[in-house]
Amino acid sequence: MSNSANSFDPSQYDLTQTKLTLSEKLAYGAGDLGTAITTNLLSFFLLFFFTNVAGLEPALAGLVLLIGKVFDAVNDPIVGVLSDRTESKLGRRLPWMIYAAVPFGLSFFAQWLVPSTDKMVLFWYYVAIGIVFNLFFTAVNLPYTALTPEITQDYNERTSLNSFRFMFSIGGSIVSLFLAQLIFAFFKDPARQTGGCDTGGAQYIALGAVCAVISSISIYWCVWGIKRRAIASDRLRIHNESLEDSQELSFIEQIKIVFSNRPFLFVIGIYFCSWLALQITASIIPYFVVNWMRLKESDFILVTIAVQGTALVMLPIWSEISKRLGKKAAYFMGTGIWIIAQAGLFFLQEGQVVLLYILAIMAGAGISTAYLIPWSMIPDVTDLDELETGQRREGIFYAFMVLLQKFGLAAGLFLLGQGLSLAKFRENVACQPTPIQPDSALFAIRLAIGPLPTIALVIGLVLAYFYPITREVHTEILMRLHQKRSQV
Repeated sequence: MSNSANSFDPSQYDLTQTKLTLSEKLAYGAGDLGTAITTNLLSFFLLFFFTNVAGLEPALAGLVLLIGKVFDAVNDPIVGVLSDRTESKLGRRLPWMIYAAVPFGLSFFAQWLVPSTDKMVLFWYYVAIGIVFNLFFTAVNLPYTALTPEITQDYNERTSLNSFRFMFSIGGSIVSLFLAQLIFAFFKDPARQTGGCDTGGAQYIALGAVCAVISSISIYWCVWGIKRRAIASDRLRIHNESLEDSQELSFIEQIKIVFSNRPFLFVIGIYFCSWLALQITASIIPYFVVNWMRLKESDFILVTIAVQGTALVMLPIWSEISKRLGKKAAYFMGTGIWIIAQAGLFFLQEGQVVLLYILAIMAGAGISTAYLIPWSMIPDVTDLDELETGQRREGIFYAFMVLLQKFGLAAGLFLLGQGLSLAKFRENVACQPTPIQPDSALFAIRLAIGPLPTIALVIGLVLAYFYPITREVHTEILMRLHQKRSQV
């Protein structure tokens, strides 16, 4: 591996013009498979697992995630800066992915264990495991996402590359749900035959183990497939920075520069609103389908597959619309459809199953843009930063994107946990009948599935309207970058 890195000539790549090969795009996309699987399962199942399997109260369950994200607020920017400053024969990003992949899978698996019946012991166990998992998630995912603007500088090629990424991302989400369906069905019958007390913990252990293995392996596929291009890109970066003779900035100075980048502030606002709406919806769907619609626990998996499947199909369509009309126009169209679907869920009544699936499909069409567009905007922001400062700091920019993704999940689960607790939601008790929920809890579930995500999405649309980097502006940025480099 190191010999090929030493002998490799990076001059063959013109990152502004050279298109990525299909195998490179597939390998890059695979890098998001594992993180998508883990994020999806945590989004849809973790709060439900805490309250219905581990037996935690909703308020404690939400607090577990919030504490973990407080630590993430510290480690994400730090990992971003360290990733930017890493020097190795494999470049800045790949070593992080290589060494963190296995601990990432192991810590994900550990989240689905129930090592005690004492609620406070469980609470602190899940807090500790959550912190460890999020640390390795950051160590894998942040360097991976920061590779996007490094391996291509073409405006449309970046959208194409992100399309491949999110095909694997949404595809992984769908695969995780199918695996959940199969594993839950397999463990259901043996539990009935024994006639004993079974809270369903075994099925989550099996699901965690299978998905942990897949998640770790997919990261190594990504590293193997894009290694040559990533190394070439890093050597070109070192060459350009040596010509510019730019000074290394301190961590605090880099943070100040990041938050003085006006387009970046719009992007993180757009992304946070979209991701918060998505995470609130994902976390409340099991409760909505089971407690309000009166369907089976397995039915919410089918509803989610309808959402994710539509999102997957729509990715290339939104990518093409983005190429023709621009990223802002694609985001407005997709989010508009999503808002209609999200608001409609509040008015659904028991028995309206067909309408439930129609709204799920509409939501999926809009959710595609939440995956695709903000992540396609960030590389343009880093180009502007290089023009203004002479350095490429993808790591620190992507650190805040990854942080917002995880904080959106944590904030969604925390708010839902607190809201369900205030609404008198009754958690499951091991070996006792499933409790009947009061009207206050049912209304809180409907409020979380409809109005709350809708408000977040509307705020995101307002921010998208004022986002300043259009296709024409980005073309001018690249031209000025080229002139600046040629003058050195």
